[in-house]
Amino acid sequence: QVQLVESGGGLVQAGGSLRLSCAASGTIYRTDFMGWYRQAPGSERELVASLTSGGATTSYADSVKGRFTISRDSTKNTVYLQMTSLKPEDTASYYCNLMGRTSAYRRFEVWGQGTLVTVSS
Repeated sequence: QVQLVESGGGLVQAGGSLRLSCAASGTIYRTDFMGWYRQAPGSERELVASLTSGGATTSYADSVKGRFTISRDSTKNTVYLQMTSLKPEDTASYYCNLMGRTSAYRRFEVWGQGTLVTVSS
């Protein structure tokens, strides 16, 4: 069973930076997708950054391009979201998502527990 543990959220002033971490545990045969989503109160969950193709391809929401960077450390089974130039509108709960396979024939998808990021003006 694959599990994710997130860390790194907190309170930061506008213009500041935070780095979120998402550590995976369990048997992972292959990782197909790693993503960071966020959900603000009263809003739908949105995808802000993703890694696919074994980490070769990154994608970002327009609202975070140039400010957020997604990366992975395969040796630690950890994906990161480096957030810079934070704005009050970045305030949300952030969730990591991982999809892949635990064997050649068994797929999985898991979510982290969420970590709150609050950006003060």
